[in-house]
Amino acid sequence: MSTFFYYDKNECKFVPIEYNSLDRFIHTSAQLLLYGIVVTGIVIALMSAYAGTPAEIALKAENKELLSQLQRTKTTIVTLDEQITRLAENDNELYRTVLGLEPLSYDERLAGTGGADVHSRLDVYQAETSELMKWTLTNLESLERRVNIQKLSFDEIKHYYNENQDKMRHIPAIRPINSIITSGFGLRMHPVYRFRRPHDGVDFRARIGTPIYATGDGQVSLAGRNGTYGITIKIDHGYGFESLYAHLSSIEQGVRVGRRVQRGDIIGYTGDTGVVEGPHLHYEVIRDGRAVDPLNYMFADLSPEEYLAFRRISEENEKSMD
Repeated sequence: MSTFFYYDKNECKFVPIEYNSLDRFIHTSAQLLLYGIVVTGIVIALMSAYAGTPAEIALKAENKELLSQLQRTKTTIVTLDEQITRLAENDNELYRTVLGLEPLSYDERLAGTGGADVHSRLDVYQAETSELMKWTLTNLESLERRVNIQKLSFDEIKHYYNENQDKMRHIPAIRPINSIITSGFGLRMHPVYRFRRPHDGVDFRARIGTPIYATGDGQVSLAGRNGTYGITIKIDHGYGFESLYAHLSSIEQGVRVGRRVQRGDIIGYTGDTGVVEGPHLHYEVIRDGRAVDPLNYMFADLSPEEYLAFRRISEENEKSMD
């Protein structure tokens, strides 16, 4: 331990200072405390200069978390935008087209989005934060407008439906069988002929003898053998719509050409007649003499989740059953 001196004027010499144990402990502790205070002060000064005060550090952490939340919100907005775009496409290409309503243009659905920078007040923030906040606010406002327009469109469709219920009863708008799709509409590999050819309908998985239902009101125009389709039923629904049910095992008693049927009536039973790989139901929707994708006309009893699942299967399976 260091020894300290004082100058004795009477003796004209330096005399060592002597402490008892308690005084020495107090003196040493005071020195260490003083050094600690000085070092702590220096550290705090450096942190304040380079990292900020504790309040500033907490604020930076909070801002970082808020920025992360904004990034996640952006991802959610992009997903919602994609979903409402698909909804608008179905609205135009399916619901409004089926009902004979004029589709809404892209500009109408945007409802005047764009224009001057109305969020310039956010320029006071850092560039990255400012741009992200502007993007989020702008797109949220756009989504709100588009959702409101979609709601108005559905209200118009609902009104038209209520005013044209006879037509809606005749449109083939339900599944013909309580099952799932195994193959979709479009070019498919034929299981017997072994080459790709147009598949004008969708195939439903089914055991032989499963009941088949008329998908809309109409008049039976075909009930019997029909070439490679085997036992087939065809219904003329009027308004330019027809539906076809192929590869049946049998036809319901009383169902014959000229017989009027209603949506939900049992018209026959699934089978494997004709040129097929196995038992199933081949189902077609014909509009104005041209085969169209039946999946777009099952809107009366398919939930959005079921529609997406059926669509995925339809697109992924390259092989038909007939």
